[in-house]
Amino acid sequence: MSTAKTNTEDYLRMYTQMARIRAFEDNANQLYLSAKMPGLTHMYSGQEAVAVGICEALTKTDKITSTHRGHGHCVAKGADFKRMFCELLGKEEGYCRGKGGSMHIADQSNGNLGANAIVGGSMGIATGSALSAKRLGTEDVTVCFFGDGATAQGLMYEVMNMAALWNLPVIYACENNLYGEYTRVEETMAGSITARAEAFGIEAFKVDGQDVLAVNDLAQKLVARCRKGEGPFFIELETYRYHGHHVGDINRTYYRSKEEEAHWKTERDPIINFGKWLTAEGITTEAELEAIKADVKTDAQAAVEYALSAKYPDEAEVDMHVFAANA
Repeated sequence: MSTAKTNTEDYLRMYTQMARIRAFEDNANQLYLSAKMPGLTHMYSGQEAVAVGICEALTKTDKITSTHRGHGHCVAKGADFKRMFCELLGKEEGYCRGKGGSMHIADQSNGNLGANAIVGGSMGIATGSALSAKRLGTEDVTVCFFGDGATAQGLMYEVMNMAALWNLPVIYACENNLYGEYTRVEETMAGSITARAEAFGIEAFKVDGQDVLAVNDLAQKLVARCRKGEGPFFIELETYRYHGHHVGDINRTYYRSKEEEAHWKTERDPIINFGKWLTAEGITTEAELEAIKADVKTDAQAAVEYALSAKYPDEAEVDMHVFAANA
């Protein structure tokens, strides 16, 4: 495991953030299975080291754009459990007053420009954000999260071309979790993922997305270079989603084996392996890590109960915050 952060507080914060994402997803899954949450959601469990490793390299004013599988990005960028669960349940106190739901959470106060249910749909937003930062003379960096399936979207090539021409401070972070919905990436993609960025003269990197320190080490370096005007950059993060494409995708044996899932959950789990490294290095103890997970679990459950009892928006809000052209 690589090293990046250099003190106990940083390490434990990263561990806590990964545990928070896992706890949030566990509870979101139960809300769906118990028919308490409207609509579908897409679990981020297994990919926690990607969101945390990258977002820990960002400041509060740096921006991110997210995906339909975006809870992890939102949590890693500083979101509050209560407001997130309220959003999933359509409640007034949600980040989008209950109108966005699972796939459209935005948290502007922490630099999260929003999740997007359209595959690759946030790429233009992220690139526009980076252009804005450059034109305004700020040092803000934007990270565009997307999955391997989004590399088939033409928008990606249009915006990477512009970003390369204008040296924009944007990092395109491709979370390659091996599957686009129900099909292995090898069956849908010719060539390599990184070669797509390299065709535009963009420096591209591949990193183990299950190693939070390796991700963070690379992210810190690329963010610093972006602030110096050396962007854009592209990262392929090799990772794995533990659940199905969405919460209703329960029987996955027709496209991947139980043995494969078991291998990733036991041998490649980012939280377990980071915990082992922390204890082996004498940074913390197993008891302290268990206490962190217990506290996070308690916080998540309390947030769920809060959201379940929170009120829905008034019916008068139905046309609030909805764009409409002048008649």
